[in-house]
Order: sequence, then C-alpha cells, then structure tokens
Amino acid sequence: MADLQLKDRVRVGVVGLGFGGETILKAYKQIPNVEVVALAGLEEDRLELLGERFDVPHRYRFYEELLERDDLDAISIGVPNFLHAPIAISALERGLHVLCEKPLAHKLEDAEAMVAAATKANRVLQVVFNHRERGDVTTLKRYIEEGKLGKIYYAKAYWMRRRGIPGLGSWFVNKEKSGGGPLIDLGVHVLDFALHLLDEPDVKTVSATTYGELGHRGLGFDNNSIKHENTNAYNVEDLATAFMRLSNGATLSLECSWATHSSYGDDYGIILYGTEGGAEIKVQNYSYGDTLRIYTDVAGAPSVISPKTTNGEFHLAVARQFIANIQGGNWALHNGTDGLRRSRIIDACYASAREGREVAFDV
Repeated sequence: MADLQLKDRVRVGVVGLGFGGETILKAYKQIPNVEVVALAGLEEDRLELLGERFDVPHRYRFYEELLERDDLDAISIGVPNFLHAPIAISALERGLHVLCEKPLAHKLEDAEAMVAAATKANRVLQVVFNHRERGDVTTLKRYIEEGKLGKIYYAKAYWMRRRGIPGLGSWFVNKEKSGGGPLIDLGVHVLDFALHLLDEPDVKTVSATTYGELGHRGLGFDNNSIKHENTNAYNVEDLATAFMRLSNGATLSLECSWATHSSYGDDYGIILYGTEGGAEIKVQNYSYGDTLRIYTDVAGAPSVISPKTTNGEFHLAVARQFIANIQGGNWALHNGTDGLRRSRIIDACYASAREGREVAFDV
C-alpha cells in the first residue's frame, strides 16, 4: 500500500447494490487503470445481476467478507447512511482508501470518526458530490473564476419535489438510519455545489426550520420508488429551509423538500446575485443543456446569456478524481474534511430547527 501511487492499476471493491453501487460500477468500468475485484450486498439476485453485468469476479453477501481480501487498494460505499461509518472505518483501518456516497454519515459524530480514521491511517476519504460535476455547474464555476459576476453577495440553492418521498417504510424515512429527510438527502447536494461555486466560504451562523406535514399522513410518496418496505415509521421532515451568514459577508438560502403542494416536479438549482452580474441554474426533472442563464448588461442594456453546456460526467468525474487522488500520493490532502464541513452545517441546521434558535460556528 505504501507505493500505491506508483501502481498502474488500482484494485477496488464496491459495497452496495442500489443506485450508488451500480453507478460507481459503471464509472469504474470507464477508467482504464481501475480493476473492480469484488462486490458485496445482501440481495442475492441483485448481487449476481450486477456481478455478471460488470464482470466482477468475486461476490459476497457481507461487506466483512469483502474487506478480508488482501488484494484491494480501495472500496466504494453505496449503502444506507447509517452503515457508512462502520464500513468506512473498518476499511480505513485495514489501509484501504474509501469513496463514500453522500452524506458522509447520518450523524455528525460518525462523520468526525470517519475523518479521524482517514487521518490516522493516512488514506483518502472522499464523498460522492456528483452534482458539482454537471456541465452547467462546471461552466458557471469557470465564469465566476473569471470575475464576470463580481462579488457574489446572495445565493439561493434549492431542491424541491412535489411528490418525491423515496419509499414508504424504507430506511430513508427513519431518522435513526438516514439522519433526516430531504435536508440531509437532497439539501447536502445543493449545499455542496453552492459552497463550491462561492469558493468555500466558512458558514458563520445558521437559522433553519423543518416541517413534517405530509409524509406522516401518507401523502407525497413517490409511487414509482422501488424502496418500499414495512419496517420503518416516518419520522423525518418533508421540507426544510435554512438561512446562512457566510464569512465573506454573503448570505446563502437553502430550501429542500420531498413533498409540497406546489408547482415543482423534481427540480433543483441555484440563483446567484453578484455586483457585476447574476446567474441561475434551473434543472427541472433532471434536465440538461438549456439550464444555465447569465444576467448582465451589454452596452448598458439588460441582457441574458444562455451558454451551451455539456451534460457533465457526474459519478465518472468523481471516480476519476478519487483514483487520481490515490495515485497522486498526497493522501493527507483528501481525508474527507470537505464532506465533514457539509455534515457540520447540516447538523447545525437540524439543531437550529429543533431548538428554535440561530446556531453560530467558531470561524
């Protein structure tokens, strides 16, 4: 493991058979210097299906069996939130690098323990923040870096659904297993690309509110979801809002829902106001292409620019960066602290909503 950055090929295992597991398998298959050695998951039919589809030679029902292999360099974790920490910490203690689906963990103390384990082991711990790899987000990021918006002083990021609670009775709707509802599920994505676009300012204060008005009444569920179970009661929020004061003087508003009586479908995006221009990304039902608008003045006249953007590479870009971080050798620079920052902010939002007060950070 000490000379891993010098290897031509990185050997990985994947834990999880749902969307996260399947998507990262697809990504790894497109990276020439990656070999997927092993796959683990409880659903036997799904295990065999994905194993055959992606030509994974070794398959296990339990992640502990996968971690016993001595020929792995890294693992990817795509399982329910409450399992992130035990799997990641076990892997890090065995000297493996870890790529973990968002959020880093379902509760802050677990996220902190994961980063501590990565730091102690001197291994890469990276979170899958795939939506910052959209083509419209990467284009807007370059535009901001060129100074075209000037000083950005206000941002609003959102992910709103009308009927999108992901699975009646599933782990998603149980706070002990998920950590919360749409705030930790969807909000962490838009929080990530908002802070990414704003050049990672510190959050000074958070004031948040959560609402649970629909789900516990059986309303707002996604009827097409395959995540239905009968084992968990609904005890998370349907809607969350937060207002954040940032260290650079700007403010960020965050809004996310699984279910609302509204005009939304499954829509997310961001609005930025700057001293020299504004911008908006508006994604409706996972649309691509015509989603980015730049608002500026041309010869003194208000004008709108509609850049042509690519779809972006999402999980593939994340996987490439993960492998590059491993082979680069500067592992201490990639110990999960960006994911931990997001977890601390989400945790502060829930604390603010629970206690009915503003929460301040030491910055």
